[in-house]
Amino acid sequence: MGIPVNEEGDAHQGMHATQRQQMIERHQDSLDYFGYAPQALYWGTHEEQLARFSMLAGIGVRNGDSLLDVGCGFGDLYRWLSSRDLAVDYTGLDISPEILAKGRELNPALGLVQGELFDFDWAPQSFDWVFLSGTLNWDVGEGSAYARRVIRRMFTLCRFGVAFNLLDIRTLDMAGIGEIVAYQPHKVLAFCESLSPGCSLYSDYIEDDFTIYIRREQP
Repeated sequence: MGIPVNEEGDAHQGMHATQRQQMIERHQDSLDYFGYAPQALYWGTHEEQLARFSMLAGIGVRNGDSLLDVGCGFGDLYRWLSSRDLAVDYTGLDISPEILAKGRELNPALGLVQGELFDFDWAPQSFDWVFLSGTLNWDVGEGSAYARRVIRRMFTLCRFGVAFNLLDIRTLDMAGIGEIVAYQPHKVLAFCESLSPGCSLYSDYIEDDFTIYIRREQP
């Protein structure tokens, strides 16, 4: 498990302290309102959540692999993998202490840690896979710059690959959706290809969503 670097993270990498606190409070409010439900994590439906999990796992997760789940919420990805007989060495990371407390209640033995990706000094290639589902859909006031930093850090931490999903600006109705941000898939793909040539883009599994795989070239 990584060692926390500091309480606020790297100001040049992580979220601004104000944005960070707003996100914590937003998730506390949603948990108070919805309880243990996908809607507490701002997912539309349970079925959509599972479709995203299936798409992430399609990159090639195997029994015994280690996996870092960035923005893990309640740890539902681990439960989904286990239901498909995929036993992984799972680490879940989330910024919300309240969401994690519920996750620990549901999964007492699970490795769940509080913080932001830049709060920890995990060495390069510490995990076989690094996944992220939905976490970058919040507007933190930096356009796509924060997302690029997160994706780059995830790739640094993976041994085999990264899988993540984002909202698709080509199809999403942006009117009235508040502090949500969506992305141009091929612009994100182009950035990922600057990290590794082994990238794939998928946008045919649910509406308004796309997934990118980044595979590390193996020696």
